[in-house]
Amino acid sequence: MTDLAGKHIVLGLSGGIACYKAAELCRALIREGATVQVVMTEAAAQFITPVTMQALSNRPVYGSQWDAREPNNMAHINLSREADAILIAPCSADFMAKLLHGRADDLLSLMCLARPLSGEAGGPGGASKAVPLLIAPAMNREMWAHPATQRNLVQLQADGATILGVGSGFQACGETGDGRMLEPAELLEDVIAFFQPKRLAGHHVLVTAGPTYEAIDPVRGITNRSSGKMGFAIARAAREAGAEVTLVAGPVSLPTPRGVTRVDVRSAQDMLGVVTAAAQAATVLVATAAVADWRPAKAADHKIKKDGSGQPPALQFTENPDILATVAQSARARSGALFCVGFAAESHDLLAHAQAKRARKGVPLLVGNIGPATFGQDDNALLLVDAQGTRELPRASKLALARELIAEIAQRAGATGPKTV
Repeated sequence: MTDLAGKHIVLGLSGGIACYKAAELCRALIREGATVQVVMTEAAAQFITPVTMQALSNRPVYGSQWDAREPNNMAHINLSREADAILIAPCSADFMAKLLHGRADDLLSLMCLARPLSGEAGGPGGASKAVPLLIAPAMNREMWAHPATQRNLVQLQADGATILGVGSGFQACGETGDGRMLEPAELLEDVIAFFQPKRLAGHHVLVTAGPTYEAIDPVRGITNRSSGKMGFAIARAAREAGAEVTLVAGPVSLPTPRGVTRVDVRSAQDMLGVVTAAAQAATVLVATAAVADWRPAKAADHKIKKDGSGQPPALQFTENPDILATVAQSARARSGALFCVGFAAESHDLLAHAQAKRARKGVPLLVGNIGPATFGQDDNALLLVDAQGTRELPRASKLALARELIAEIAQRAGATGPKTV
């Protein structure tokens, strides 16, 4: 099932060059299962035509409060009552000011003012549902930084609007800085996250992901096939669930999930230092990283050359620190202030190895998977192991599994947190 199946979004466009991004955003919302009703201001129509947006949304575009297509001539009421959310993208500085003051001199602003703020009993049509307002600002960097705009942002959030933030970079005016509208893919991720249940609100989730790299010499090292995709999916799912998320990533080339703080490391020792420090503020640790069990006892200062003997160099190995066990045995974890979840990537006998690893690590929940069947893939199958038994999560996309796992963690961690010690 697509992430926005069954959702109806009113996509509002105010005047700005970023209107060209609204076309791709409309397509992306529909691709994820939403239906989209476009409402444009007169200024927006100077940048992109209603014909374009109608073709993409497969619905007539509305632009006037005097539109006679509605039988009761109340488009501002009808369109807002049908919506699961109103998304203004782009939202200009002028339109933000208009929303702040409750001005309603065009259909889009009138609709935002008339939207239900709570799910209370309505009029002749019955009960109404609350319709959230999501704002994607778009403007010049000086307009964005202006005190008036920043005051408006604070007040709009206080009034219940959700501000989706801005991007930074080259602007149409030729200047560079903050104020660009976020890219369609970023806005789509934010909209999907908005509708996810906030099961971990108030929690700080620490996630480790990817492989570690243990240097042999300056150009060679020991690593594994972990892509980091499962850990990155868990970080995204935790953020969607309302948590503050810190992602400690080994050497992988994956984009950072929206709203997640990322710390890059290379070796197991690097990861241990970052994780033990970050765990002091976390309430949940999900250790998905495939940490190397051993490392060369001493990395060579220069590239090791062949000596013509045909024999490989003699390498001495030493065991790496056990990051999960170290954190799981800390005072915060033992007190229940930090809920620890481990991962086991096995090649065979998954159940037996996962049960043994859970006992050895001393964690309440261990998640097992078959490494060769999942490394580098976009899907996976998981086995959840705790003191009461096991539960299988059938093969699905890693993001879908991550959301299921986060729901499990929220149920378990919610009994003890969030709290500090």
